[in-house]
Amino acid sequence: MAARQIQGLFPDAQVEETGDYNLFNPHGEAQGASVTQKHHYALPIRTYQDIGGETFAPILSGLSKINTAGEGAAIQVIARPASGEVKKTIAAALQRLKAGETLERLLSSGGGAALSSALKEAFPGKRKKEGEPRVVDEQAVHALETKLAKPLFSVNVRVLASAPSQYQADAILDSIASAFTQFSAPNRNELKAVTPRNLERFIYQYSFREFDPSQAMTLTSEELASVFHLPTPFLEVPKIKWLKSREAAPPTALSAAGVPIGESVFRGERKTVRVSDEDRRRHVYIIGQTGTGKSVLLANMLADDIERGKGAAIIDPHGDLVEAVMRLIPEERQNDVIVLDPGDLMRPVGLNMLDVDPMRPEEKTFVVNELQGIFNKLFPPETMGPMFEQYMRNALLLLMEDTAEPATLMEVPRVFTDSAFRARKLARITNPAVVDFWEKEAVKAGGEASLANITPYVTSKFNNFIANDYLRPIISQPASAFRFREVMDEGKILLVNLSKGRIGDINANLLGMIIVGKLLMAALSRVDIADPEKRRDFNLYIDEFQNFTTDSIAVILSEARKYRLDLVIAHQFIAQLTEKIRDAVFGNVGSMVSFRVGVQDAEFLEKQFTPTFTKQDLINIDNFNAYAKLLINGQTSQPFNIRTIPPLRGNPDRVERIKELSRARYGRDRHEVEAAALKRIRE
Repeated sequence: MAARQIQGLFPDAQVEETGDYNLFNPHGEAQGASVTQKHHYALPIRTYQDIGGETFAPILSGLSKINTAGEGAAIQVIARPASGEVKKTIAAALQRLKAGETLERLLSSGGGAALSSALKEAFPGKRKKEGEPRVVDEQAVHALETKLAKPLFSVNVRVLASAPSQYQADAILDSIASAFTQFSAPNRNELKAVTPRNLERFIYQYSFREFDPSQAMTLTSEELASVFHLPTPFLEVPKIKWLKSREAAPPTALSAAGVPIGESVFRGERKTVRVSDEDRRRHVYIIGQTGTGKSVLLANMLADDIERGKGAAIIDPHGDLVEAVMRLIPEERQNDVIVLDPGDLMRPVGLNMLDVDPMRPEEKTFVVNELQGIFNKLFPPETMGPMFEQYMRNALLLLMEDTAEPATLMEVPRVFTDSAFRARKLARITNPAVVDFWEKEAVKAGGEASLANITPYVTSKFNNFIANDYLRPIISQPASAFRFREVMDEGKILLVNLSKGRIGDINANLLGMIIVGKLLMAALSRVDIADPEKRRDFNLYIDEFQNFTTDSIAVILSEARKYRLDLVIAHQFIAQLTEKIRDAVFGNVGSMVSFRVGVQDAEFLEKQFTPTFTKQDLINIDNFNAYAKLLINGQTSQPFNIRTIPPLRGNPDRVERIKELSRARYGRDRHEVEAAALKRIRE
C-alpha cells in the first residue's frame, strides 16, 4: 500500500523491498535520543517556508559523516494522524485568545498550565491591570492559527548511534541532534534531543518501530515535511543512494516464447522478457560500456540457443565469452561444437576464403567484393586505390577460376611475383576477361600501373598475414575444415576465439571478417531452398562487431533475414561505426538493448528511447541493467527497463573435452599443413 501511495504521488519513484538493517557495532557502544518539543505542542516551529531553504540537508549531513566500518546511525520517524482532542485543545485556546482572554485567566479557568506557560514564555507582555479594556495578543493568535491551518500529526523522532567507543557514539548523536536547533526562533517552539533513561527499552522501541505517546510531538504537515522529506536532486550531501535512472512498465504483450534476455522489474513486479524466434530475424543490437553486462547477456542468450537445439556462432575478440559458453554446453550437444582458435598452434583449423562452390559462380564475385572490402577496412585508404583493386580482383579471380588446383590467400602474392605460376594458371582457365587482363593489360602496362610497380603494394599487405605463425596454418589450407552451409543447415555451434592479445588486432579482424563473409555467403546460397520455412534459423553473435564487418553488414541486416541468418551484434560506443554501417544498423535492427553509455552516445540514443527515457537515464543506469526497445510480434514496443539474468556458472570440466573433440575432428597437424604449403610453393 505504501509503495502504491508513493508511486501515485511520484510516478517515477522506484520502491524496492529490502531486508532489515543493523547499524549496531557488536563490539561497541550505542547512544540514543528522542527529539521532542520544548514548549507546548500548540506552538509551531520554524519550517522550510520560514527558513527559505533546505532543512533536511543539515540533518542528513550528520549521517553522512559516519565511517563506513564500525559506526552506524539512524533517524527514525514514525507519524500518525493526531487525535481530534489535540485540535480541539488548540482551537479552544485560540478562540479565548481572540476574545481577549488573558494568559492568567486562561490558566485559572483550566485552559492548561502547560499551554499557558508556553504562551507566556513565547509571548511575554505586560500584565493587564484590572479595569483596563481587553487587548488581543495578535502574535499568540497568529501562532495558534498557523498550527491549526494544516493537518496535524503525532510524531516520534528517534536518533540512534553506534560506534566502537561511548565517546564516539555520543559525538555522532550530538552531531545529528544539533541539526534540529534550526527549527527554533523567537515566538516559536523549539526541538530538543532527550536521552532515554532506559537505553535498552529505547533500542527495543526503535527496532520494532513502536510508537511512544509520551515522547510524541504534534506537528503540522508543513512542520513534518521540514523535519523529514525525500531528498531533492539539489541536496549537496554525500553518500545518498540516488535513483540514477528510472523504470518503465513493460509491454503488455511480452513474448511467451523465445530467447530470454532478462526480466522486467517495475514497481516490484518481475516478468521474464523474451525475444521470439520470428522477431529475432530482424536482428538484435546491443550497446554498452565495458563491464556493464553485455557479455553476460550474450552468453546467456547463446546458452539458451544451444539448450534449445539451435544453430549458433559467436565471434569473440577477447576469448572469455567463448570459454564461458563452453562451460554451459550440455553433453548431448558437444559433438556439434566447432572451436576455431588461432592460438591452438598445433592443430590449426583450415579456413580458406577462396574455397567456393564451383556450381555457384556468383560466389566468386562475392568473395572478391568481400575481400576488397576487408582490405579497405584493414589498411589506410592512401595505400589502396582503383589500380590496387583492379589487380587484386583479377588475381583472386585467376586463382578461383582454376578449379583443378584450389588456391588460398597464400597464392595471391605468387600471381605477381612468379611468372611461371601465373602462366600455369592462365593456361587452365577459360574466363576471357581475366585472361585478357593478365596477358595484355598487366604485362604491357607501364608507369605506375605496371605490374612491377603494383606488385610491392599487393605483396606487402598479404605478407602481413602469410608471415604470421598463427594465421598462416589457418589460411594456407586449400580445403576449409568445415562447410559453412552445413554448419547452418545442421544447426552446429561455431565458437571463434579471436583473442587479440595473442594474434593481434589486424589478424583477428581479418579472420573475423572472413568468417562473417563466409556465413553471409552460405546464407545467401540458401536461395536453393524454395520454402522459407524450411530454412533453419542460425544465430550469429558478434561482440565488438565493428571490427568484423564491412559495408556488407547492410546486406546482412536487410537481406539475410530472409535466409534465416539472425544477428546479435554488440559493441561499446557509436563512434566505432562508420556512418554507412551506423545507418545500416539503426535503419534495420528490430530490437535494441542499451546498457550504460557515455554522454555522446546518450545524446544519439535518446532519440530511440524518448520520451520514456532521457539521456541522463542512459548515462546513469546501473551495471547489469539496460533499456530495451524490442520487436514484439512484428511491432516495435515502447522502451522499458530490464535486468539481465545473472551469469550461469556451468561446468568448467566440459571445456577441455569440447576443445579436444573439436581439435580431433576439425584440426590438422601443424607440421602436415606447413609441409603441404611449402610443397605447393615449390611446384
